Amino acid sequence: MAGAKGARQDVTDARRIVVKIGSSSLTTAAGGLDADRVDALVDVLAKHQDKEIVLVSSGAIAAGLAPLGLERRPRDLARQQAAASVGQGLLVARYTASFARYGRRVGQVLLTSDDTSRRAHYRNAYRTLDQLLAMGAVPIVNENDTVATDEIRFGDNDRLAALVAHLVRADLLILLSDVDGLYDGDPSLPGTSRIAEVRGPEDLEGVSIGSAGKSGVGTGGMVTKVEAARIAAAAGTPVVLTSAVHAADALAGAPTGTHFLRTGRRSADRLLWLAHASTPQGALVLDDGAVAAVVDRHSSLLPAGIASVEGEFSAGDPVELRDGGGRAVARGLVNFDAREIPRLMGRSTRDLARELGPAYEREVVHRDDLVLLHH
Repeated sequence: MAGAKGARQDVTDARRIVVKIGSSSLTTAAGGLDADRVDALVDVLAKHQDKEIVLVSSGAIAAGLAPLGLERRPRDLARQQAAASVGQGLLVARYTASFARYGRRVGQVLLTSDDTSRRAHYRNAYRTLDQLLAMGAVPIVNENDTVATDEIRFGDNDRLAALVAHLVRADLLILLSDVDGLYDGDPSLPGTSRIAEVRGPEDLEGVSIGSAGKSGVGTGGMVTKVEAARIAAAAGTPVVLTSAVHAADALAGAPTGTHFLRTGRRSADRLLWLAHASTPQGALVLDDGAVAAVVDRHSSLLPAGIASVEGEFSAGDPVELRDGGGRAVARGLVNFDAREIPRLMGRSTRDLARELGPAYEREVVHRDDLVLLHH
């Protein structure tokens, strides 16, 4: 019995926890917020006074549908943003009232991917969340749907939750939805069974992962949840994937849902965001020597190794670094505007500094702002 008790020791030991809840677990079939469902979740979370909990909550767009007279989630970005604008206020008001029953305050934190791949923004986001937790408040995090464009969207709150878990240095990520775990096939068919534990990618080989949630109001299906779990586990955060009705069991370390064990160590803070949340604004094509330097020796990218430049981007933007065959080998934050780079290409930083001034004696992409893309 001792072995079973210790099976989820990483869950019971966790002090700082990110909990993600999907739209389908918070809303009625008609699309409005279900106050009873919100209260049920809060009842579970508020019992854990000894834990620091960050709640990544979907539901803003779904909550805004009914007040705006929309029968279903709109497909166009502008109306999604309008629904999010109306719904976000309703969502936070509902959480505020629900947590107030336990004397707990909540704080709203809206993020775009831009906030978290740029160094200063990343630090500010961390400080805000850390301070809210230190003051005993529960941060309610959502993507900033009202202003996020296609270029700066996380795409689903599962991935956002994995990245927030990394941002706040969480000990555990719990993904709650309308499905009670990952199955080795279609859960509605006989003969399929729930996968209780995932120790690494090899445990998912041959597993067919469906896409759509049952509800029709969310964006993230099982594919996004498993991808989010992989991102978190690889960055050193264990994950429990289960349904909202099993939230209490998940937090207690009971054998519910699917438990993803950590597969890697925590990486440099922003690099996880750079790899998984940034949208490249352009590309730099490298010569063979520069590819070897960046990929094999983990060096910075210097002007001498650039063969060509693609796209329109500004200093500080994320760009792809490609080899001569067009394959993306890395992603990084560039130190120059796209229009500046052609006159720098193929030249040494010393020559550039002599001709153009000391501002040009630097890397085009510094290795601290660069992440390799593993294929």
